[in-house]
Amino acid sequence: MGAKASNLAAMRSLGVHVPRWSAVSSDVFTAFLEHVEGIDVLLTQGTEEPERVAAEVTRRMRATVIPDHLADPIHAAYQAAGGGRVAVRSSGLEEDGDKYSFAGQFDTFLNVSEADEVLDRVKDCWASAFSARSLTYRLRNGLPLRATGMGVLIQQMVRSEVSGVMFTADPATGAGDRYVVSAVYGLGEGIVSGAVDADTVTLEAATGTVLETELGDKSERYEPAAGGGVEAIEVPDADRAQLSLDRIDLGTLWEAGRAISDAFGAPQDIEWAVADGQLWILQSRPITTVPTTSRPVGELRIWDNSNIVESFRGITSPLTFTFASTVYGAVYESYARSLRVPEKQLAQMHEWLPALLGNFHGRVYYNLVNWYRLQRIAPFYDVNRKLLEVAMGVDEALPDEIAEGLYPYEFDSAWQRRRARVVTYTTFFWKYLRMDRDVTRFVAYFYEQYAIFDKRDYAAMPADEVYRAFQDLIRSLNRRWGPMQMLDSTILLSMGILTMLGRRWLPHAPEWLTWAAARPGADVESAEPARELAALAATVKADDELRRLVTETDPAAIPDALAAAGHTTLLAAVDAYVEAHGYRSPDELKLEVPDLHEDPSSLYLMLRDALQAPPETASGDSAQEYLDQHLRGPRRWIYELTRRKVSRSLAARERLRFCRTKAFGSAKRMLRALGRHLQQVGAIERFEDVFLLRLDELTGAYEGKIAHDELRDIVAARRRTQERQETMSAPPRFRTYGAPYWEGNLEAAGWSVGRATRTGVGELHGTPSSPGVTTGRVVVTTRPQDVNGGIIVAYSTDPGWVAALPSATGLIIERGSPLTHVAIVARELGVPTIVKAKGATQELETGMTVRMDGGTGTITILNDTDGTSA
Repeated sequence: MGAKASNLAAMRSLGVHVPRWSAVSSDVFTAFLEHVEGIDVLLTQGTEEPERVAAEVTRRMRATVIPDHLADPIHAAYQAAGGGRVAVRSSGLEEDGDKYSFAGQFDTFLNVSEADEVLDRVKDCWASAFSARSLTYRLRNGLPLRATGMGVLIQQMVRSEVSGVMFTADPATGAGDRYVVSAVYGLGEGIVSGAVDADTVTLEAATGTVLETELGDKSERYEPAAGGGVEAIEVPDADRAQLSLDRIDLGTLWEAGRAISDAFGAPQDIEWAVADGQLWILQSRPITTVPTTSRPVGELRIWDNSNIVESFRGITSPLTFTFASTVYGAVYESYARSLRVPEKQLAQMHEWLPALLGNFHGRVYYNLVNWYRLQRIAPFYDVNRKLLEVAMGVDEALPDEIAEGLYPYEFDSAWQRRRARVVTYTTFFWKYLRMDRDVTRFVAYFYEQYAIFDKRDYAAMPADEVYRAFQDLIRSLNRRWGPMQMLDSTILLSMGILTMLGRRWLPHAPEWLTWAAARPGADVESAEPARELAALAATVKADDELRRLVTETDPAAIPDALAAAGHTTLLAAVDAYVEAHGYRSPDELKLEVPDLHEDPSSLYLMLRDALQAPPETASGDSAQEYLDQHLRGPRRWIYELTRRKVSRSLAARERLRFCRTKAFGSAKRMLRALGRHLQQVGAIERFEDVFLLRLDELTGAYEGKIAHDELRDIVAARRRTQERQETMSAPPRFRTYGAPYWEGNLEAAGWSVGRATRTGVGELHGTPSSPGVTTGRVVVTTRPQDVNGGIIVAYSTDPGWVAALPSATGLIIERGSPLTHVAIVARELGVPTIVKAKGATQELETGMTVRMDGGTGTITILNDTDGTSA
């Protein structure tokens, strides 16, 4: 019968009230599959095309009539459940297991009222065993695509006044000393789907005493619809202002939760409903997000490098990390202040804002739990957090039970909460409409300030003046940059609308369409380095002597060789490039990495690669062509209006990123001057050692908080630590509980010494980002100057890689998203691109021949490095 049904059966003896129910055995499911044409053959194709296979399996199952001898037990189960209006729920045999939960993979249908409709809904439940998300889950966990079995639960509908869920352990931390109860008016669909902002109460596990109360907005309630299914009904203001949980007996609910949790021997996720004063338990399942007993109990943190690795790749110096961490915290406090968050709530944010980033064995990660808290400041949290996951390129969505419990701050009363929300939301929408103007004003202000910082000769200034300039730069970044983070919210909101319109009006559009439609335009500032480098390469190609000098001379000696040969025009063009884009170099946000101003020789390496670029071919606007063919009239006008908003916002973000790059470039110059001063006075051995200090240690040296003779010992210890860190293999995402570095957290997360080896797969899949098909030689690289005309394969990229795109025939990125800067520019340049290609740097090796399709996200290995077919 499956997990849901067997759990209901087990609860019969506990004295809790369960609505009348019956179940259809998985034997009926297995027998029905024998009547579905070619399902086993079709499933063999699921490893390559899970979405297409899922759609075809569903179509064939729905087209197959359930034979009478299989329909009879379904009719019998419907009658045994009492007939009338019922819920039809999938009850998978593999669901809620010790190893695999299949949480959210299978379907449920509410308010089903006719025998023939029950047959159809049972068939839909069976089909959900082969949905795209179910097949993807199986592939990800190495399970066979043929489902082991699927029972179906038929249960009487409870016309509930209040319903909700109860967790008999804190789902966010795993703490077993408290229960968390969430509730809404009407049916529980509003809370399960995340569509309604629910009330939440925390109970002491031992006594049922109320510890905390959070009033939700509860703007809608879900009720059975006349024609079947459910409908949303607006909740009156008076009911929204009251706690829905006041209408139920929390003591009875707590007792039921304790009895169920004790009976199953593990913390439970319990769905319940109250009708006419009676508490009904609808189902119970283990909490899949609670840590096992081998994990420490403590605060949950989720660490992910999906997007941050674009800025801070590999080992990052202590000075870079602490500088970035300080700036991030201060900037986002300024962002919250710009949205008029009250001072008392801003003070609460100080508890977690400094911890937006984490550092593990020298690698930088986002502390995702705190980033989700930030998303809740703005409106449309449920939508924005999902778009945030897409924008960051994370592989795993945050479970709803955790997401719903995260808040940036609390209020003393519901009235204060509503008033603050009105102010913040009104400010948000006002800024949303003014975003273009605000960005223009900020950029003007930035370049006015930057001109002051950039003109100074920090090497010739006294150290204390350089230090004061560095402090002024930080204050300038923090004070004015915060409100500009509103731009990210603008992008998320606009992208959400564009995605919704595409799904509604263009349901059969290719996956890459939304990203291609949202391109920021050919004049996007981030693309300028690539275009200017291509122009330099064209100049060199046109002169045989120039080409010989650039390709055969040591990069460091090329400027002298060009000067000696009288090629002053090219030298002037290179100087102009460095002047304009000298800070836009690989790892540009890592303070310890020299930029082109400091080491222009790397530019000549990229110029060599650009000489190998294939001839430019005219590439049309694929998105424009698709839209012209499939979308017209008023719908096209609305789509284009939204599209232009997204494009302008993305272009503005690229302008701000360029400003950030220049600000970090100024910081690099200042810190190198301070490093040379510390070297002169004997505080450190080499000026580069300054980057092995933390920001507080550097400022302490100039504020009288740390003695100079301490710094050499600190640097020596940090250097030994970095040598160990270089040998570590870092997971892209992991969880910790309590103190992150201790109690087995990192061991359980998969941190280890050494690099993973190839598994020998012949095909990889990622997220389509820029359409186009190309076949070529793979170049797996950590440096953009190693491309030499091949298909770039990188674990991550940063804006400094843009200059390498003209010499690449394709781009494959293991981490990141279609909104990363290099992916955006690649679309503008027509370079086929795939992002989130899991395992790419492990499975692909330099010299392999692959075929990549940027429209489907497929990478096929054609020949191994030794020339044999894969």
